[in-house]
Amino acid sequence: MKQYDVFLDGEIIGHTSLEKADAPMGVVFGRVTFININSAYSFFKGYCLENKIDFFEIADDLLINTNDIPTLKILSPTGTFINGLATTTEGMDTDGYDIYKISVPYPFYEEEFPEHVRAYQNKY
Repeated sequence: MKQYDVFLDGEIIGHTSLEKADAPMGVVFGRVTFININSAYSFFKGYCLENKIDFFEIADDLLINTNDIPTLKILSPTGTFINGLATTTEGMDTDGYDIYKISVPYPFYEEEFPEHVRAYQNKY
């Protein structure tokens, strides 16, 4: 499975395989392995507050779900940034975090994520 780099404000913060998808909607998402971030909840909450980005949280569970973070980018192994309508995160410190890229345009989606397209087509 391919490994994608996750950047925030031009700095690498982690990696993901974008192993999950909703192919008809052009959505890909996957678990993030963070680099030098002990609490993704605190990290994203602080970032969202500082940059006036809306989010939902359950503080007691260290759970956060962000709206679009425009400077949150996903770089493919071939050096192409994955474009789309929005990039969001959700998760909790005890269970991990996923990154979502929403509305990735076709035909790029089909070229970059053929395994997700095939999996969807094989359902029917």
